[in-house]
Amino acid sequence: MQQIRNIAHILAKPIGPTCNLDCTYCFYTEKAALFSQAKDYQMPDNVLEAYIKKYIAASKAPEVPFVWQGGEPTLLGLEFFRKAVSLQKRYAGGKRIVNSLQTNGTLLDETWCEFLKENDFLVGLSLDGPKEIHDRYRHDKGGKGTFTKVMTGLWYLQRYEIPFNVLCCVTRESAYHGEAIYSFFKNANVGFIQFIPIVERKPNAEARQLGLRLGSPAEMANAEVAEWSVEPEAYGNFLIQIFDKWIRNDVGNIHVMNFEWALSAWLGLASTVCFFAKECGAALVIEHDGSVYSCDHYVYPEYRLGSLITSAPENLAQSAKQKRFGADKREKLPNYCHNCPAEFACHGECPKHRFIKTQDNEPSLNYLCAGYKKYFRHIHPYMKAMCQLIENDLPAAKVMEAIKGPIILKRK
Repeated sequence: MQQIRNIAHILAKPIGPTCNLDCTYCFYTEKAALFSQAKDYQMPDNVLEAYIKKYIAASKAPEVPFVWQGGEPTLLGLEFFRKAVSLQKRYAGGKRIVNSLQTNGTLLDETWCEFLKENDFLVGLSLDGPKEIHDRYRHDKGGKGTFTKVMTGLWYLQRYEIPFNVLCCVTRESAYHGEAIYSFFKNANVGFIQFIPIVERKPNAEARQLGLRLGSPAEMANAEVAEWSVEPEAYGNFLIQIFDKWIRNDVGNIHVMNFEWALSAWLGLASTVCFFAKECGAALVIEHDGSVYSCDHYVYPEYRLGSLITSAPENLAQSAKQKRFGADKREKLPNYCHNCPAEFACHGECPKHRFIKTQDNEPSLNYLCAGYKKYFRHIHPYMKAMCQLIENDLPAAKVMEAIKGPIILKRK
């Protein structure tokens, strides 16, 4: 039976770039410069209702995923989300509504967790590892580290048995502490982890004109990265270091999303995440004022598709402008990538990171290419082994039985 897919996913920024933290590497809080006329960034009631009503109506699948992000969405308070859930029930039309909340966790308490539990929210918690690693870049407005408050939020999530995953940002410094970070999460009983490489560019002419401190998509070639950006091979080594621990001890018990995405690729399945998909364009973002943009990482004037107040989401998702945005990822992939044995798993990764040149002077090579090639080459034999297990109706976790002592496999 053919799976019914929604036209597009629309991630919501109901409080825009407003946040109670001042994380050094954040690419979103600076977007306040693009909404300088706003008195505040809270999504008005009419925009909230239009978003929920139209998004549900446009969704063809029986399940409609809502993702609430920021900024920091908990700054809106519980009343906003109670209103959102009420509107979802009103317009559900028999469809199942699924809510996810991406948060820095500093404001989570019993009241919040009672609401999240009662309404079956999935929570994405930003946590970069042990205190000395997390606090290096994740500060509050006064410059103080936030580790203790985030760990309190984690404790509440676990106490109320709210499903959650941790989003861990990997920076230039933390990439050299893979084992320590993984051991920290394992000891903290975190069962779902996603590692996100931090790659930001220094401001170009367009960014400076817009009043931004980080580079915009224009003039991407030969961009210079910000000092906290992870180094390509270091990121590959980071993933390998954690993979070697995971493959020997934790398959099936700890879900590292990076490894599960790779396994899907080796199984020949379509990517469930946009950055490893062949094309972009299926993950739009709605801002607090109803403006819809091509992507969370492309909230810039030239990537504004229109307003959900005056347009149907399916029309924005299927517009010529958005189709071109999506196709560019595939069509601008360098020949270097087409000839790479890991292309099926990578597809050039996120276009935001494709700003270096190949050895043959082709543009649009991914900044992280060297790291990904090393990582995919390393995991290849283990992925093949897990695929064979799955194809024989055996759990992938049985791969651990075949691995004893140091990981040394012959490669063809």
